[in-house]
Amino acid sequence: MHWADVIADELIKSCDKPLIATGISPTGIIHVGSLREAITGESVRSAVEAKGASARLIYLIDSYDPLRRRYEFLPESFEEYPGMPISDIPCPCGKHDNYAHHFIQPFLDAAESLNVKCEIIWTHELYRQGKFEKAVDLCLRNHEEIARILREVSGKDEGKGSPPYNPRCERCGRFAAPVLETYSYPTVEYRCKCGHRGVDDIREGKGKLQWRLEWPAKWLIFGTSAEPFGKDHASAGGSYDSGKRIAREIYGIEPPYPIPYEFVQLKEGKSRKQMHKSAGGSVSGVEALGMLPPEVLNYFFLRVNPGRAIDFDSELGVLDLADEYDRMERAYFSGDFTEAEEGGVRAYEIAQHNRVPASLPFQVPCRHLVNVVQMSDSFEGAMEVIGRTEDLSKASPEDLERLRRRMDCVRYWLDGFAPESVKFKVHPQMPEGLSLSAEEKAFFKDLSGRVGGMEWNPESIGSAISEAGKASPIGSKGAYKAIYSVLIGKASGPRLGPFLAGMDRAFVEERLRRASE
Repeated sequence: MHWADVIADELIKSCDKPLIATGISPTGIIHVGSLREAITGESVRSAVEAKGASARLIYLIDSYDPLRRRYEFLPESFEEYPGMPISDIPCPCGKHDNYAHHFIQPFLDAAESLNVKCEIIWTHELYRQGKFEKAVDLCLRNHEEIARILREVSGKDEGKGSPPYNPRCERCGRFAAPVLETYSYPTVEYRCKCGHRGVDDIREGKGKLQWRLEWPAKWLIFGTSAEPFGKDHASAGGSYDSGKRIAREIYGIEPPYPIPYEFVQLKEGKSRKQMHKSAGGSVSGVEALGMLPPEVLNYFFLRVNPGRAIDFDSELGVLDLADEYDRMERAYFSGDFTEAEEGGVRAYEIAQHNRVPASLPFQVPCRHLVNVVQMSDSFEGAMEVIGRTEDLSKASPEDLERLRRRMDCVRYWLDGFAPESVKFKVHPQMPEGLSLSAEEKAFFKDLSGRVGGMEWNPESIGSAISEAGKASPIGSKGAYKAIYSVLIGKASGPRLGPFLAGMDRAFVEERLRRASE
C-alpha cells in the first residue's frame, strides 16, 4: 500500500473531515525541494478523497517572519530591514506587494501548475485578524511553565533570554523583548534595542510568537489533523517534540499526525548538495516545472516514502525520471507489474490526483523527444519527424497536447540544464572544413549502396551501418564517428538508427552520397 493511502486511512479513522496543513517561510528563493511539503500534503488530501471522504488542505505562508540578515542576492539598500517582518519589507523588484509576496508568488504559480488544491493563508493577516490572541495570552500568562517545557524537551535553557512573545517596536518596526513581569491582559511593556520603550496591546496583532510556540498555535487556530514537515523539526528535542508538549499542556489540544520528510538534494555530476532559500545555486520550483511536466514532477516526490532523501538531477536524471513515469503508466494500464513496482504504479495514479486517463496515452520516449526537438524548430515539424517512425493515427487530441507540453519541457531543459553531450544541430549542408579519409569515403560509398531501396526504419538502418562498419577498415566505432561528423559536426550523438529514421530519407541519402565523393 502506498504511504499516502496508509496516512489517509489513519486520518479517516480519527477525523470526520481531516485538515492537512503545510507551509513555508518565503525569506528567499524557493527551491524545488520545498515543493515536497506541498505535494506530500496534496497527496494525502487526494488519497483521503479517493476513499470517499473529504479533506481540507491549507498552505500557511509565514509572511510575518523577520528577515534574519541581508542575503547576498539582495541589494545593499536592504541593510536597513533585518529584524522587520517580511510582509512589511518592500519587494526587491518593485512588482509585488512586499518581500514575502515577491518570493512566494513563483512558488504559488508552481503549486497551481501541479494542481495542489490548497487554501492560501498569510500568517501576517492572521495576526492582524486577532487569530493568535488566545495563544499569545496563554503564552504570556504561562511563560515560566513554557520555559520549563522547552528546557526539558531540548536539554537547553530555551526560556532564558528567549521570551514567548515579541511585540513590534512602534519606532523602528523591529520585534522587541517584552517585560514579562508587567503583563496584564491585554497589554505588555517592551524594551527595544533601538532604545525605545513602549506598550503593546496583544489584541492588535502587532507582535509575534516565537517559532516553537507559533507552530502549535496554528494547530490551535485551525484544528490541524496532519502536517508534513522537514526532518530538522522531527529530530529528538526539536520543534515538533516541544510543539506536542505546548499543544497539550498550554493550549489544551492534541498535536496533529506527523508526516516528517527528508530533504531533497541537488545532484550535480557525482556530487550532491543541500539546497537553501538563502543561498544561490539551487534549482527553483518554477525551473523544475519548466523542465518536467507537472504529473512527472509530482511522481518524483510520490514514488518514495517521505522519510527517504531524494536527489534532484537536473541533467540526465530528468530523462530517466520521465521514462520511469512512462514505464509506470504502461504498467498501470497493462496490469502487468511486480510487487516491487506496486508503489510506483500507485504513485503514478496519485501524481494525477487519482484522475488517470481512460486509456494508455500515446507515448514517445523522452530521450527520443530530445532528438526530435533539435531536428525541427516547430511543433509541426517535430510531429513530422515523429511520424516517420510512429503511427500518429493512434494519437488523440489530448495525446498531441501532452506531446506539445513535453516538447516545451525538453526545449526548456536543453536551453538551461542539459549537458553538452546531448546537444546537436543537423547541418543543412556538409560541415565546412570537414576532411574525410579515403577509408571513410569508401565506407560512405558502401553504406549508400546498402541503404538504397531498403525499408526506412531504425532496425534496418542500424543493421546497414553495422554491416558496413564491419566491412570497412575504419570499423564500427569509426563508422559511427564518421556519420555523426557529416550530419552534426560532432564525434558522437543520438542513437543512429532512430535518429536517421526520423530524418527525411532523401536528405540522408544525399548526405551519404556527398560524403563518399
